Amino acid sequence: MTTKSEIISKLNTAFEPSALEVIDESELHRGHAGWREGGGTHFRIRIAADKLGGLSRVAQHRAIMDSLSDEFAAGLHALAIEVK
Repeated sequence: MTTKSEIISKLNTAFEPSALEVIDESELHRGHAGWREGGGTHFRIRIAADKLGGLSRVAQHRAIMDSLSDEFAAGLHALAIEVK
């Protein structure tokens, strides 16, 4: 399973979003820290989920990052997170 599909699966399970977009932006970071050939290192997440409602922005981001801890351990380097 690709990093992108793992992210989608885990976010769907954890937050049951009404909208979810996961974009691999790794190529935009070619040559920067954490980049590796083949992508899967830098992603943008756009998510709308009731389970994130009522949380501060920091708490929303922390919850998303915590749900993806295995991916970070496997080489995911950066997320840009947009909670709708």
